[in-house]
Amino acid sequence: MTTTEIIILAIVIYVVICIIAYKVQEYFIFKPEKLSQDFEFKYDDHFEELFFDMEDGARINGLIFYDLGESTRGLVIYFHGNTRSIKGWSKYAKDFIAHDYDVLMIDYRGFGKSIGKRDEEIMYKDAQVVYNEMLKRGYDEKNIVVYGRSLGSGFACKLASKNHPKMLILDAPYYSFSQLTNRFLPFLPLSILLRFSIRTDEYIKYVKCPIYIIHGTKDLLIPFRSSVKLRKLAPRKARLIPIYGGGHNNLPSFQEYHKHLEDILLDRFDLIFDKHIRID
Repeated sequence: MTTTEIIILAIVIYVVICIIAYKVQEYFIFKPEKLSQDFEFKYDDHFEELFFDMEDGARINGLIFYDLGESTRGLVIYFHGNTRSIKGWSKYAKDFIAHDYDVLMIDYRGFGKSIGKRDEEIMYKDAQVVYNEMLKRGYDEKNIVVYGRSLGSGFACKLASKNHPKMLILDAPYYSFSQLTNRFLPFLPLSILLRFSIRTDEYIKYVKCPIYIIHGTKDLLIPFRSSVKLRKLAPRKARLIPIYGGGHNNLPSFQEYHKHLEDILLDRFDLIFDKHIRID
């Protein structure tokens, strides 16, 4: 083959790879556990199964776990990561119920019992519909905590930027989705190919409530430096709370995580605002 033919072949192969990456990216981003519509959730905690109907015919499934104390401090709306369904994520509800909060966990489209075609802007609208419905159910916005874990941090951040919740908690958030994926596929023009940008770095600038960022310093999937950069975008509102030695999926196994979460939920701001942060 001539040099020209080799160059043309290389270009063709590269274009084909780009097309494939564009077509299959959703299967790498979202890894849902699907549940049959007649699946029955069973927990020891007091809970209720909810369904939220969307304008395009989609249906979002959720579980709300209730604090059975004399009065609730408010509601935590929990956006989970990119795997499993609320069947698996619901075990974390106890972390908030223990501090007198009700907890709503929802599944994204195609996860669990939720149905509908996934699209970034539509998924933002889903989150807003859910938020509005919880206000209608009697929750005061000033007592709503929006919590985003990993992939869910982008959806949580966007929702908080458009409303006035009590606070936003980001657990192992990414700076921007294109930057995150570029770590694994640096040779592709992902800023062009990605159909899901989910710009946490853009939305955090417009969040008006206090922001708490919890991140493990040994996170190999989403580096701790992502949260360092995010905090710099909202220095007057955001507080970065490192879990030293924590990875991406094991923060609840650290006692420090639970202590910091307690401080946040119980409004002990002075206990965490002035902590010295080091990066291992």
